Amino acid sequence: MTRLLSRPHRVPRLPHTQRGAVLYVALIMLILMALLGIAGMQVAGMQEKMASNYRAANRAFQNSEGVVRAAERSIEQLANREGVDGGSLVQTDTISRVCDDGYDPMEWALERRGDADPAVNVRQIDSCVVGESSLAMGEPLDETAPIYQITGFATDDADVNSSSVVIDTIFKL
Repeated sequence: MTRLLSRPHRVPRLPHTQRGAVLYVALIMLILMALLGIAGMQVAGMQEKMASNYRAANRAFQNSEGVVRAAERSIEQLANREGVDGGSLVQTDTISRVCDDGYDPMEWALERRGDADPAVNVRQIDSCVVGESSLAMGEPLDETAPIYQITGFATDDADVNSSSVVIDTIFKL
């Protein structure tokens, strides 16, 4: 005969010494995880703004560079006696040939603050460049190759301009 071993059936007793510490620890861990999530979202938002500002500044710079390059092409067309279309920012009568007119590229740029349209200012400065001796001061260095100061202004977007750039260059034909 097989003997059946019977185990006494134990009734689980509820411990009276527990006070719910696991619940408190779990709630604190959830609060810490929520704070980490909020901090991560703030960092991601800040990086998004920085990337957007960098893009706007870079786009404004590229647009301003394009305005200056278009002005250079127009000057070359004028020098080669080719026709320049009426939509060009540079015409023969818009080129200043006065040396001592008090032109300051920074002041010119500040006047354009708030404008959305690209702008360019062209000055022929070959007669303003000082010659190699005191007797040749104010004389052009090379009669056949004029020198131009080109200042170009552009924004990142014509509708919502959040960034603007001014480029001041010297161009010699």
